[in-house]
Amino acid sequence: MEKRTFLKLSSAILTGSMLSPLSAWRQREKLKNWAGNYEYSTDRLYFADSFEEVPEMVKQYKKLKVLGTRHCFNGIADSTDNFISLKTLDKPIVLNREAMTVTVGAGLRYGQLAEWLHGNGYALHNLASLPHISIAGACVTGTHGSGVNNANLSSAVEAMEFVTASGEIKKLSRQQDGEAFSACVVNLGGIGVITKITLNIQPTYMMRQDVFQNLPLKELENHFDEIMSSGYSVSLFTDWQNEIVSQVWIKRRMDAADSGQSASGFWGAKPATRNLHPIVALSSENCTEQMGVPGPWHERLPHFKMNFTPSSGKELQSEYFVPRENSYKAILAVSKMQKLISPHLLISEIRTIKEDHFWMSPCLMRPSTTIHFTWKKDWPSVRKLLPLIEEQLEPFHARPHWGKLFTMSPARLKFLYVKLPEFQQLLRQYDTNGKFRNAFLNKYLYQV
Repeated sequence: MEKRTFLKLSSAILTGSMLSPLSAWRQREKLKNWAGNYEYSTDRLYFADSFEEVPEMVKQYKKLKVLGTRHCFNGIADSTDNFISLKTLDKPIVLNREAMTVTVGAGLRYGQLAEWLHGNGYALHNLASLPHISIAGACVTGTHGSGVNNANLSSAVEAMEFVTASGEIKKLSRQQDGEAFSACVVNLGGIGVITKITLNIQPTYMMRQDVFQNLPLKELENHFDEIMSSGYSVSLFTDWQNEIVSQVWIKRRMDAADSGQSASGFWGAKPATRNLHPIVALSSENCTEQMGVPGPWHERLPHFKMNFTPSSGKELQSEYFVPRENSYKAILAVSKMQKLISPHLLISEIRTIKEDHFWMSPCLMRPSTTIHFTWKKDWPSVRKLLPLIEEQLEPFHARPHWGKLFTMSPARLKFLYVKLPEFQQLLRQYDTNGKFRNAFLNKYLYQV
C-alpha cells in the first residue's frame, strides 16, 4: 500500500472518539521537520477528521502537541508523547464581505487561502516568503513578511477559536477581548489547539516585482529607510562578502503612485536583466515572477511559488529582530563577522516589520528590522557561530524568531520579553497541568 493511501485510511479509522496511531508508518520512517535537521521525539500522530473531534481528542491525552507543516527548525512543536494534525481541517472558508474578514480552519496553508481569496476579489495585507506554511502555525510563532508599514502575519488576526487542555472551546476576538486577545495570538503553541482563525482582508490588488543587484552596503548607513520604503515589501539579500547587498527585491503595488517606474539605478545598484534566485547560482524556476511583470498579490509577495518546492530543504535557519532605529549598526556588526559567517552561509535576508501589540511577538511595541541567516546544513558549526552573532547583536536587544535556531538563554529572553511573567500565568490558566508543554516551552517559558 502506498504511504499516501495508508495515511488517508489511517486518519479515517476512529476507535471510540479517537483515531488509531500510525503504527505501520512509525516502523518505516521517523517524523522530521521540513529541512530534515530536526527529528521529532515521537511519531504517534493522529488526524482530526472534524472540528467536533478535536475537544474529545484533547481530553483523551495527558500530553499532546499540534504538528503543522513542520517548517520550524527547533523543538517548539515537538512532543515525546502524542501529535495531533489538523491538516484536513482546511474547510470551510467563510467570507464575511460586510466585516471584510475570512474565517478558516487552522489546517489551511497561506497559498491555498490566497488563491481562494483572489478568486473572490480579496487579499491579505502580506505573505511570508513561503506560501506553503500553515496559517495557524505562522501566527502563533510571529512569522512575517516585509514592509515598513506591514506588521507580521498575526496582525491580520481578528478572532480565534481554540481548545484548552480541559477540552473547552474558547473564542477570543480583537474587539471584545482586548488585552487577553493580544496575549493569546502569538502563543507559541502553549494555550491549546487552534482550530479556527478569522483574518482581516482587503480588496485584491496587483503587484510588480523588480530586482536590483550589487547595492553598496555603505548606502544603508544614510539611506536605509528610503531603500526599505521604496516598495510595499522590500528584501535585501547578502552573503556579507565584498561589502555589497547582492540583490534588492522590491515588490510594489500597481495602485501605488510609483508603481510603473523602474529606475535605471538604485543607490548604485543596477537592475537585474533576468529572473533571479536569492542565491544567484541557483535556478529561478521556483521563484515568483520578476522583471516588473504585473501579477496578482499572492504571486508576487512570496519569494517562492506555491506549487514549487522552494529548495531541497538542506539548510538551517536563524533570524534576529532588532529595533529599526538600530538597523545599520546591527547590520554593520554582523558584516564585521564576514570571515566567520561566509563559509557556513547560503544567504542572508534583511527585512522590515511594523510594530504590533502581541505579548510574545518579536515586534512587540517596536518597529523592527530582521537579519535572517539561511545556513548550510552543518549544525555543529552553526551552533558555535550563533552565540558570537547573538553577542554582537546583544547591544541592540535582538530577539530571535521563535521557530528558528538560536542559543540565547532563558534569562535573556525574560529580559527581552517584559510580558513573559504574565504570559506564564496565562498558560497556567489555560493549561494547568502542562498538557501542551514540551522541552522547548519548559526551558524558555516556565523555568525562568
